[in-house]
Amino acid sequence: MSMESEEQLAEGSLVSHLVELRSRLIRSALSILLIFVCLIPFAEQTFTIVATPLMERLPENATMIATQVASPFLTPFKTSLFVAVFLSMPVILYQVWGFIAPGLYRKEKRFASPLLISSIVLFYSGVAFAYFVVFPLMFGFFAAVSPEGVTMMTDISSYLDFILTIFFAFGLAFEVPIATVMLVWSGLVSLEVLGKARAYVFLGAFVMGMLLTPPDAISQTLLAVPVYLLYEAGLILAKVLGKQDDVLANADKSDSTDI
Repeated sequence: MSMESEEQLAEGSLVSHLVELRSRLIRSALSILLIFVCLIPFAEQTFTIVATPLMERLPENATMIATQVASPFLTPFKTSLFVAVFLSMPVILYQVWGFIAPGLYRKEKRFASPLLISSIVLFYSGVAFAYFVVFPLMFGFFAAVSPEGVTMMTDISSYLDFILTIFFAFGLAFEVPIATVMLVWSGLVSLEVLGKARAYVFLGAFVMGMLLTPPDAISQTLLAVPVYLLYEAGLILAKVLGKQDDVLANADKSDSTDI
C-alpha cells in the first residue's frame, strides 16, 4: 500500500512539474511572439540598425548584397525574430527562475534573485559590448585588409548568421561571473581551487575567443580579456556572497539558541 501510494505521489508530482514547465514555455513563446508581431512593421528598420556597424565601414560606393532570391524579404523578418528573442530574455529567465524557485531553500532564494537580475544585465552588456565595441573594430579591420581589387560586399543572410553567433558568444561569455558563483555556491568547486586555476582560465579564454570569433587577433582579444576580467569579478562576488552566507548562518544559529 505504501509503495503504491509513493509511486502515485511521484507520478502526480512529475505530471504537475511537466504541466508547469509547459505553461512556462508557452508564456516564454508568447512573449517572443508578441514582441515579434510588434517588430514586423519595422522589420527593415530593425535590420538597418543591426547592419549599421558593417555598413558604416564598407568602402565607398560598396553596399550589402543578397545572393539568394528570398533573402531581401526573409532576412529582415529573421532579424526581427531574433531581436524579439533577445528582448524577451528577461521574461524567459524569469520563467526559468519561477520553475526552479520552489526547489530552493529560503537563504538560496535571497541570493538567487540578485543573481537572476545580474545574469540579465550581464547578457545585455555582452550584446551591447559586441555591437558598440567589437563590431566597429572588427569590420574596420576586415575592410582595411581587403586585397587590392577586391570590394567588400557582404551577403545580408550571411551577415545575420555571423552577428547572431557573435551576439550569443559575447552574451554567454559575460555570464562567467554567474557561472563562477554557481560553481562555488553548489559546492562543486571551492573558491581556493578556482583561484589557483587563473592561468588555465586565462589560456581557456583565448582558446574560447579563437573558437567563437573570426580568425583575427582583435576580436579574439576583445572576447578573451573581458572573459578573464569577469572571471576575477566572479571570484570576488563569490567571496562576498560566501561571507554573507556565513553571517546569515551564524544569525540563524544564534536565533535558534535564544529560542
